Amino acid sequence: MDMDHIKIPDVYHGYALSHFCVPKHYEEDLENIMIPWGLIQDRTERLARDIFQDVKDEPLTALCVLKGGYRFYTDLLEKLTALNRSQGSVSVPLHVDFIRLKSYENEDSTGEIKVIGGDSLTNLKGCNVLVVEDIIDTGRTMTKLLDILNQHQPKSVKVASLLVKRRPDSTGYKPDYCGFEIPDRFVVGYALDYNEYFRDLNHICVINDNGKKKYAVP
Repeated sequence: MDMDHIKIPDVYHGYALSHFCVPKHYEEDLENIMIPWGLIQDRTERLARDIFQDVKDEPLTALCVLKGGYRFYTDLLEKLTALNRSQGSVSVPLHVDFIRLKSYENEDSTGEIKVIGGDSLTNLKGCNVLVVEDIIDTGRTMTKLLDILNQHQPKSVKVASLLVKRRPDSTGYKPDYCGFEIPDRFVVGYALDYNEYFRDLNHICVINDNGKKKYAVP
C-alpha cells in the first residue's frame, strides 16, 4: 500500500538556524533545519492516532530501536497513552521493550548490522509488535531486524518510522507508518546522531561538512 506521509522534496532549503533555538555548540556544524521540533510533535500525534485506531483494544508491544529511536519512541508512546486516557470506550494495553542495533560509522553504512543490545525477544511470541525506528535509510537494517523478530513468532509486526530517506540504493522497504519522506541528505538531531553527537538537538537538521569533519571517528 502507499504510505501516508509528508514528502519533503529534493530541492528544499529548510529553515535558517537563526529562526529557531539551536545549541550554540552546534551552530557552525549545521546547514539548515529540515524539520522543526514542533512539526515533529504534531506529525507524531497524528501517527499515534492512526496506530491507535488500527490496534483498537488489542494489546501492543512497542519495541524501541535504540539509540536513535528513543526520542520518537518516547513522544509516540506519550501520545498513545494520552489517547488511552481520553477515548473512554477504546484503549490499547501497552507494553515496552527495546533492542539496539549498530550499522553506522561516520556518514555511511558499514554494510554490517549487529545486534549489540536489548532484552530477550522470546516474550514477543504471540504479541502484536510495533517496531519504532527513527529512520529507514537503505532498508537493510529494518529487513534484518524483522527477520530476527519473526523467528520469535509474534502475532503481528508493524513498523513506525519517523523518517524514510529516498536513496538510489534503497531496498524498497516501506514501513507501515511514516512521518516524513526526506531527500538523500545526512540528517541529525531529535536523537539521530553523527558518531554519537547531535542527539541533544531538538530539531532535525542537515549536518554540514564542518560538522562531519569535526565529529568524524579518528
